[in-house]
Amino acid sequence: MFTGSIVAVVTPMDVKGNVDRVSLKKLVDYHVASGTSAIVSVGTTGESATLDHKEHIDVIKLTVEYAEGRIPVIAGTGANATAEAISLTKQVQTLGVAGCLTVTPYYNKPTQEGLYQHFKAIAENTSLPQILYNVPGRTGCDMQPETVGRLAKINNIVALKDATGDLSRVYKTRQLVGDKFKLLSGDDNTFLDFLILGGDGTISVTANIAARELARICELAADKRFAEAREMNERLIPLHSKLFMEPNPIPVKWACEKLGLIQNATMRLPMTPLSAASVPVLEQALKFAKLL
Repeated sequence: MFTGSIVAVVTPMDVKGNVDRVSLKKLVDYHVASGTSAIVSVGTTGESATLDHKEHIDVIKLTVEYAEGRIPVIAGTGANATAEAISLTKQVQTLGVAGCLTVTPYYNKPTQEGLYQHFKAIAENTSLPQILYNVPGRTGCDMQPETVGRLAKINNIVALKDATGDLSRVYKTRQLVGDKFKLLSGDDNTFLDFLILGGDGTISVTANIAARELARICELAADKRFAEAREMNERLIPLHSKLFMEPNPIPVKWACEKLGLIQNATMRLPMTPLSAASVPVLEQALKFAKLL
């Protein structure tokens, strides 16, 4: 289940900043209908940083409920304190999730040994499959392929989401983890090249608004029909980059509202609405992608 197009789904909110259950169900139904492989609930794109612990767990629970077994749900359970990550992981164990996505600790900058011990401790406290998440651009912490190789020897650590954009790591990491361990791109700009080089799938922001396209590109890449996959991806290339012209998830939430996938693009401070200057740029990318 940890292959293909996996969406890092947004958490829709109403104008008061409360979780919008109607829009969340609509998003789940959209991804089921579009062929998305799985949903990551309350990752970075799902605004985990501004949801309190109760809301965090409630959103995951609701996503599983709305999925009704039609699509696997992966819970975002990362934290910069090991004990907190273990607590979140234990809280989702009985919710019916397929696994957990656990980001490297942020801000406190652990050593490679600290990263190993952090993820090892989480894995030892759960039977749920664990996906490691390396996104140094947001965390200030970069987990090296050698550390991933060590962690891959732990039975329930089964995959890596690599958001470095460094394609040289695909081959190097694969040599260290073997074929059963799944390598997932976390960078939409380079995800297709990641797949061509031997990756197994992507955890995507763009998939929030181009779910069918991302699912099809992943299918084509899995069948080694790379020319067709590139042709499809070409019209998404401007969108991949423009969805990050302001901090994620500001642009993608605006796009979700524009396309009618959610009722509004409300976010909690310190995240702010898409700037007026960025609106026409993102609109043009949506039109180029034939989504608008």
